[in-house]
Amino acid sequence: MRALTWQGKERVSVEDVPDPHVQEPTDAVIRVTSTAICGSDLHLYGVLGMFLDAGDVLGHEAMGVVEEVGDDVGNLAVGDRVVVPFGIACGHCWMCTRGLQSQCETTQVHSQDKGAALFGYTRLYGQVPGGQAQYLRVPQAQYGPVVVPADDTPDERWLYLSDVLPTAWQAVEYADVPDGGSVVVLGLGPIGQMAARIARHRGAGTVIGLDPVPERRLMAQRHDVIAFDPTASDTRDAVRELTDGRGADAVIDAVGMEAHGSPLAHTTQKLVGLLPDAVAAPLTEKGGADRLAALLAAFALVRRGGTVSLSGVYGGAKDPLPMMQLFDKQLTLRMGQANVRRWTDDLLPLAQDPRDPLGVLDLRTHRMSLEDAPEAYRTFQRKEDGCIKVVLDPWAAQA
Repeated sequence: MRALTWQGKERVSVEDVPDPHVQEPTDAVIRVTSTAICGSDLHLYGVLGMFLDAGDVLGHEAMGVVEEVGDDVGNLAVGDRVVVPFGIACGHCWMCTRGLQSQCETTQVHSQDKGAALFGYTRLYGQVPGGQAQYLRVPQAQYGPVVVPADDTPDERWLYLSDVLPTAWQAVEYADVPDGGSVVVLGLGPIGQMAARIARHRGAGTVIGLDPVPERRLMAQRHDVIAFDPTASDTRDAVRELTDGRGADAVIDAVGMEAHGSPLAHTTQKLVGLLPDAVAAPLTEKGGADRLAALLAAFALVRRGGTVSLSGVYGGAKDPLPMMQLFDKQLTLRMGQANVRRWTDDLLPLAQDPRDPLGVLDLRTHRMSLEDAPEAYRTFQRKEDGCIKVVLDPWAAQA
């Protein structure tokens, strides 16, 4: 089959790799019909290469049709149209039964002291081949795959159940925005777009989105979000003016380690990336630092007694935090990988609603062949051509 593989820092290529097959009774194999590029994939593309091997298949947002099943996959059947959550969870362990599927005890990567295994996401999370490919082996298929209608609706109605929608839903859940209250969303990439829409859908009165990219702001404005460029104004004063002078009830950081405005950390990350993997990996795990501009902005913009919710991925081990500010403002801080299957029952009816209340059909800006994935990664990383969300077609011819 054809698959998108990591080959080095900012180098990916589509290669012929072996087709996957059922290996365990709880496995399934799907024929991938759509797979997306996530902002988290850019962390692998540019920052976390020391935890990857050349040839690793990337991607963790995929859906398709079941082609093969093991003997213990419950009601899942060949021919089912399914979306595959990016985290691999069993559904029956202590963590899963408490809604913490991202910490699944069956798939935890104990050798790395990490939570549940993830598709296409480094040795730290199990080195499971990812979904930017024509076929995908799905472990724990008795629980993970979400069956969706096998009709002629476009994949984009369902695809974002793999990551974008549950990650954004959890971000809003963790933000604990009061009914009619205010929330600031930092970063209007795919997660930020959906977090802003979900916050509005769930009753927030004032939803503010901050992003320097004009196309992202315009998309957010189509969904009743107050969006402005944080580099062109005094962000703190602007937010306070919209929130009775207090600051927002909650702030959602949908940026994470790719934040702009942290030149020292950015330079450090680039220098570490030039080191041999045997040196760079332990240095990153034990002493790595993130670009914290977005996180520090969140602490400044939230009101006293408010909540900061992190959906953007951070990976630093030695990040300096302003503990005096956090304590003095009496802030609540919540974070973590999305517990996808905890939220899909809430989200499936919204995705299925023909009125499209979350605007799932207004997110993808580019649909490209899998063969064009290297170009798609470059375009997405550089935010060129109005690129907000890329969906790849594994079976389309190269443009």
